Amino acid sequence: MEWNKCLNLQLFAGDSNTQTTGQLTAEMKTYYGMELLENARPQLVHNQFAATKPLPAGGGKTVEWRKFGSFDKALTPLTEGVTPDGSGISVSYITKELEQYGDYTTVSDMLDLTAIDDVVLEITDRHGANMGLTLDTVTRNEIQQGNQVIYAPKADGQEVTSRYELTGECKINAELVARAATQLKKMNAPKIDGKYVCIIHPSVAFDLRQDESWLAAHQYAAATQLFDGEIGELHGVRFVETTEAKIFRGEDLASDSRTLSVSSVSGTTVNFTGGTVAPDALAGRYVLVGKDRRKVMANTASALTVDEAVTAGGGTTIYPGEGGAEGCAVYGCLFLGKGAYGVVDLSEGTEVIVKPRGSSGTADPLDQRSSVGWKGVHAAAILYDEYLVRLECGSSYSDEDQAN
Repeated sequence: MEWNKCLNLQLFAGDSNTQTTGQLTAEMKTYYGMELLENARPQLVHNQFAATKPLPAGGGKTVEWRKFGSFDKALTPLTEGVTPDGSGISVSYITKELEQYGDYTTVSDMLDLTAIDDVVLEITDRHGANMGLTLDTVTRNEIQQGNQVIYAPKADGQEVTSRYELTGECKINAELVARAATQLKKMNAPKIDGKYVCIIHPSVAFDLRQDESWLAAHQYAAATQLFDGEIGELHGVRFVETTEAKIFRGEDLASDSRTLSVSSVSGTTVNFTGGTVAPDALAGRYVLVGKDRRKVMANTASALTVDEAVTAGGGTTIYPGEGGAEGCAVYGCLFLGKGAYGVVDLSEGTEVIVKPRGSSGTADPLDQRSSVGWKGVHAAAILYDEYLVRLECGSSYSDEDQAN
């Protein structure tokens, strides 16, 4: 039964969505709210390792984390009977603006009357997953901006110094895992339950599982409480797998072609052929022209204006420049120490909103619709950049995975 075709999403996004809840009881709201949060939790992979901060009740739209400094070694011997000068503690503050997110679905009275399933519960289940993915992505995008980056070398050992040089052959391996863990150790990053943690995409996990040192989670699950999504361990790092791990990859450059071809170059003007491109459709994006990565300032149907001059001959392929070499997918693997980043407490400021038929007054004179939705307040920030290492690599699936 194709009941999902009856949903009329966002059709009534006006005054009808600002009315009171009407006859929905407190018990019903609590029940649906619990369903929303329970279904959101499995999606919150990036948030599960964050230092949580309560919402600043009555404190405005800014959340603040305090970052404490360390004491210098006290190497001067004490003098008998003499109280030494104490040491002060340095405290810095990291602030982030709170943002509100949310979505809803409108349900027709006919769907309510004819559907076999509990429509509100089914939609609440899906909105719970959507809420989890939304808030998890907000956190992921923030912590992907750390300054400590390791680029996987090429298969022959050749060093890579930038994202757009990475290829599918630049795969993760045990040596790179040990290198990332060593970097965290050198920064005295605290461990999470005795180990460091890495969040990786399944495409990267596929390559890592080929290593003979890999220890699958089921081999130690009886003695260790597993994290959500945990799949295994290597060199003292516990790995958590999620399809929401960051993938960097640019969209196709043309509506009918992934790449373009240089016809001629004059300074910052690159004339091209090979695809249908709408005027300014590429403005603000990055492209790879030969070995040059440039930002597109403007474009016509046959020419790009880029931010710096390029040197490329006719016939040179132009690739999307947001990912790796030749536009392939690059994966951001996050190695974490305890307290590396913080988020606001997701149990606060998040709610499910169920509006039954008849609650909208004159905005719905025939009582034809109800709605189910959620909204939440969220913010995330890197607290200790030295406790976070991003390993960027390719994988066996770099030619097919899409950006997320």
